[in-house]
Amino acid sequence: MAEDLEISKGSKEEQYENLLPQIEGLLTGENNQIANLANVTAALKEQFNFFWVGFYLVDTENELVLAPFQGPIACTRIRKGRGVCGTAWQQEKTLIVPDVEKFPGHIACSSLSKSEIVLPLYKQGNIIGVLDVDSDKLNSFDEIDEKYLTQILKLLDN
Repeated sequence: MAEDLEISKGSKEEQYENLLPQIEGLLTGENNQIANLANVTAALKEQFNFFWVGFYLVDTENELVLAPFQGPIACTRIRKGRGVCGTAWQQEKTLIVPDVEKFPGHIACSSLSKSEIVLPLYKQGNIIGVLDVDSDKLNSFDEIDEKYLTQILKLLDN
């Protein structure tokens, strides 16, 4: 079945408002986690043209492993507490980093990444990974991104 994404213009909030029901439609009736993660990353990349967007999933109690993503080649494994992703996982909270060069222990998978937001991904109350979104511009992410990306992640917790 072919799926078309309606790309919207307008403010960041308007774009998320338009995208949210489309992502919900993509996920409805599909139980395969990899397929759903892949469609979420593709939709976010298509709508916002983020430099990199993808998931890391818990592989062992101390390591995340790369999952579906859109963008340049990425780091394959990230230890708990390392970099933005590992820290967000360890702390189980969203991290917004306006300038990745100023984040202690930042893992530079790409020198072109300038700012980042990482959100925990939950399944039935347990953290199973993180959503990582990178921009090639400084200060790209804010509370609007956090609000809507959190809503998108809640759609995956079914």
